[in-house]
Formats: sequence, C-alpha cells, structure tokens
Amino acid sequence: MKNRLEGSLQRSVSGWKIKGKRSTREGKKVPRAVVDDKMQNRLDGSSQPSVPSGSHHKQPGDHIDARSKVRKLLQLYRVTCQKLTQVEVQGNPIVGRIYLEAAKIVKKDPIYAKLGAIVGNIPGVEVGDEFYYRIELAIVGLHRLHQGGIDTSKVNGVPIAISVVASGGYRDELSSSGELIYTGSGGKAGGNKDGDDQKLEWGNLALKNCIETKTPVRVIHGFKGQNRSEFGKETSTFTYDGLYEVVECWREGPKGGMVFKYKLWRIAGQPKLTLHVVKAIRKSKSREGLCLPDISQGSERIPICVINTVDDMRLAPLKYITKLTYPTWCEIVPQNGCNCTNHCSDTIRCSCAWKNGGEIPFNCDNAIVKAKRLIYECGPWCRCPPTCYNRVSQHGVKIPLEIFKTGKTGWGVRSLSSISSGSFICEYTGELLKGEEAENRQNDEYLFDIGRNYYDEELWEGIPPVVDVQSSTSSSGTMKGFTIDGAECSNVGRFINHSCSPNLYAQNVLWDHGNMKMPHIMLFAVENIPPLQELTYHYNYKVGSVHDENGNEKVKHCYCGASACRGRLY
Repeated sequence: MKNRLEGSLQRSVSGWKIKGKRSTREGKKVPRAVVDDKMQNRLDGSSQPSVPSGSHHKQPGDHIDARSKVRKLLQLYRVTCQKLTQVEVQGNPIVGRIYLEAAKIVKKDPIYAKLGAIVGNIPGVEVGDEFYYRIELAIVGLHRLHQGGIDTSKVNGVPIAISVVASGGYRDELSSSGELIYTGSGGKAGGNKDGDDQKLEWGNLALKNCIETKTPVRVIHGFKGQNRSEFGKETSTFTYDGLYEVVECWREGPKGGMVFKYKLWRIAGQPKLTLHVVKAIRKSKSREGLCLPDISQGSERIPICVINTVDDMRLAPLKYITKLTYPTWCEIVPQNGCNCTNHCSDTIRCSCAWKNGGEIPFNCDNAIVKAKRLIYECGPWCRCPPTCYNRVSQHGVKIPLEIFKTGKTGWGVRSLSSISSGSFICEYTGELLKGEEAENRQNDEYLFDIGRNYYDEELWEGIPPVVDVQSSTSSSGTMKGFTIDGAECSNVGRFINHSCSPNLYAQNVLWDHGNMKMPHIMLFAVENIPPLQELTYHYNYKVGSVHDENGNEKVKHCYCGASACRGRLY
C-alpha cells in the first residue's frame, strides 16, 4: 500500500525591502584557495606552487551529507523567490530585484555558510545540476561572482582561475566533443567607452596560469531562453559541466578588438552531461527501446512514451485515465466560486484566496509557492478565466514525461526537459475507494491513502521561516478514510517511484468540488530537476507499520539509492 506525503510549512517572509548592493567583480581582492581532497592529489607533484591546506568551518546541519545541504539551501532560495514573486504580483512591490533580495534573506539564515575559494568540485554539487539564477551559483560556492565570467583565487601568490561561466549560446549548440573554446574578459565597448584589446590581467592571466599549474577549472554553461523569469521574460539556465583542464591560450582579432582565446579539455572519468544524451535522442530518427509511443493514447495533450533499454519486459495493460474516478454514491455538490474577472490578483476580494488563508498558492509563473495541507484552486463555479493564476494542476500534464525501465525499481518516470522548482508534474489518478473497500483489494501496490502523514520531516527539515499562513479550513483529520486505487486504471503518476530523498511532493488540491475528505493528489517539483533525472516522491511509510492478514510485520526493502536511504519502505 502506498502512503504518500504532503509537506506543510507554516512560516513567514520578512526583511525583503532592502536596497541591493553590487556584487564583487573581477579585479577586486582575491582570497586564497582551498583545494578539495581529490584535487590535492592531482596538484601535488606538479609544477605549480604548493597549495595551502585551508579549512572548512562546521556548519549547521553537519549531521547530513553535503548533497542534502546543497539541495536544502537551493530549496530555501527558490521557495523564497517564489514567495517574493507572489507578494509582488499581489500588489506589494519589492525594493530591488527579487532574485537578489531572496539571496539576502537566505544568507541571513543558519543553513547558509559562505564558502571560500575552492579548487575542484564543490561538495554536494553534481555534474548536470541546473540553476535558474546566476546568484544560485554563488550561494553554493560553484562560481562566486554575480557578473564576472572568470572566478579566481591565488595559490602561493600566483593567480589561478577556479571556475568559468560560458554564456551566450543555446543548448543545441553545445559540443559533445569535450572541448571548449572560451573567450577572455574585457575589451568590449559599452556606454561612452570604446572597445579595446583585452589585456593579460586579472581573470585572463589567472586562466592562462592554469596551463602551467595544471589547475582544474569548473565549467558552467549558461544557456539562453530556457525558463521564464518572474516578469515573463526569457532568462538563462546554468548547467554545471564538471572539471576542465586549460591546455592552450592565444590572441586573435583586429587591433583594438583583440581577444584572448582559451582551449579547455574536459577531464576524463566524470559523468556524462545529460544534455548531450537528450540532444542525441532528439536528433535520432528512431528511439532506442521504444515500447509504446503514447500510453495515454491521445488523452494527454503531450504523448507519454514507454522506454525499455534494460530488458525485454513490456508494460502490463492499463486503462489510462486523466481524472480521478468517483464512485456512483459520490455526489458532486456545486460550490460558491469567486467573482473575480482578472487573475484573482486581488486577494482581499477573492473568495478563493480567503479559502487559502488570504493568498493565492501559485505565482504568475504557475509555480506553487508553498506546501500546505490543502489548497483550493478556482473551479467551474468561479468567474475568473482559464488563465487565472489559481488554475494550475486542473489543466493537466504540461511537461513532457516518459515512462522508462529502471535498473532496480521497475518502471519509473522522467522528462527530457528541465523542470523548474514548484512546477506541477501530474495528478495521481485512479478509483476512489472507502477505507474498508481498499483493505479488501488483493493488489495493494497502487493504493494511495488520502490524509495520512501529511508532514514529512526529512523533506522539509532545515528549511527556516519562509512561507506563512496555512489554510485555516483544512485539517488532516477531516481527510482520512478514503483511498485512491491506481491498479486497474490510472495515469503516468502511477509509475513514479519512492525515494528517501525525493524531488517531488504530493499536494492535496480541491477545485471541482468542496469535499475535503477526497481531494485530488497533485505532484509538484521540490527543486530544479535536470533532464533524464528520475522523478520520485516519498511514499511516507513508517517502518513497522504494515502487517499481513495474520498481524505479522511486512518488510519491503528500499532500492532508491539515495545517500540518505533508510533501507526499507516499511
């Protein structure tokens, strides 16, 4: 029996009306570098000066692994951005840019610890990680400059580069050869300043020095137009590509416009960037391992294919449904809707906003702002248009998903596209049952108990005051007693696996009726999710809570592979 979670955060945002400060640019005072353990062996014995040992201060949350720290830090930042965006949409202007103000709030929190200059990989950051704001790179220590393209440090007085951001291109233009040609900084015309030859100083000199010192350089690619900002404008997405070695430097161009060029080679033995895999898939005429072109048979707006490159197993037949199936005894009673004619941005007058504790739970990017025990979307009795900010999950799947065969956990779900934090993924559909009916079902693998264990402490642990008011009309006690059975009829949500470190969470939503005992189960992204990463959420079992008909404890092992895996589902 699957027993899922719902996060519930009761927090508040404060202190965002702060005048922003400019970030540190190239050419300012450069700190000394700390070299990670793996890179120390690489640097020892080479021709560069010796590297100072450095030290890392103990941080709040040191009982969890580095990966979890990075994820929680970014989760805090993105939740803060979503909240500030929501506040501004509701007519309360934020002083300064939202992404900068969110960073100020995060940096005041104990979960944040400023990192110094580090050579090599950043603990907790993995190849393929995606960032939708450049300041996120600085928050996790991947690239500390808010604007400069070359981040530098000094080793025994010698300037070296530790990371570069290669911006300006598109994902489809990224070469898979492992070679990067990087252009140095400076020399561009701007304002009243004429263009000039680039000079071998600051970042340019530091990057050239890496040839002799053999210092590995972190490479981050910035791609154009991959997501939309809080103001509806296209922005960039930044993807970490791993460590590169600088092998050559030269100058080219006409006098008055000469630039430095650098050739970098990707260091072998690192994970392959999934962007290259996605690019190859989209260019291929036939998809390897394709079992079904569309399991929904056209019922979803986007085809959902089934892929198996592991073995010869084929998916069992399934009646695909896009909405929850209600029993005949269930009567849908019309509700009072809001009288808004815009996007329900006036939360004082919008009755649906009042149901949600005085606010709309989504921002203008259709990202959910916070996890709550229950949220209300505008429904068929509301006067607002289909484009209303408070109509998100009811519109169904908008992200291209695919079902694929995993190595250890059966069938799973992933996407060929990047998914931003707070995005709606899909509903968990099936047949709605009363509790006693569910107990009599022979196949209990796809039973989803509504209203049990809403708060998952592991998912939200360490996230400090960011979001506030919880719906005063919701109560976990009023939701218990019903189960969704996805065994015979369901949708793509049926195939999403459990993880002890999930990237999705389950949210109760009401929109087409008002019965709090039987809400829709909607899945949302907890964090930014790169292409081809498996989508997972916490089934929220408690070890020792499942028993057979004779009262004996049942044991099911967990194979999620997360660093925080507890080893058992139940």
